[in-house]
Amino acid sequence: VQLVESGGALVQPGGSLRLSCAFSGGDFITYGMAWYRQAPGKQRDLVASMSMSYRPAYYADSVKGRFTISRDNAKKEVYLQMNNLNAEDTAVYYCAAGIFNTQNLFESYHWGQGTPVTVSS
Repeated sequence: VQLVESGGALVQPGGSLRLSCAFSGGDFITYGMAWYRQAPGKQRDLVASMSMSYRPAYYADSVKGRFTISRDNAKKEVYLQMNNLNAEDTAVYYCAAGIFNTQNLFESYHWGQGTPVTVSS
């Protein structure tokens, strides 16, 4: 499985960005998908995840109401729409493919290379 992110950029506070992740080399519809982020000097944190079914997506508290994860199974892509960005959203954003375990927690199997997002005026 290969994952390639795109869409990262420098954006002003209050602005919006849409990240994309292109999936190849596997059966996309069998994977749950997620976005993580890692700010400088910090650990990599789960931002949002969604399964291949119609269960509700998961969002970290810090992004609820501002970020939306979605997937296009025909295009084998997953997206992260980010609105009302602030400086705390500055990070490298990573796409991940994996599964939801028996506790309904996302487990990552494959990672993209990351795309940087900088929120600054």
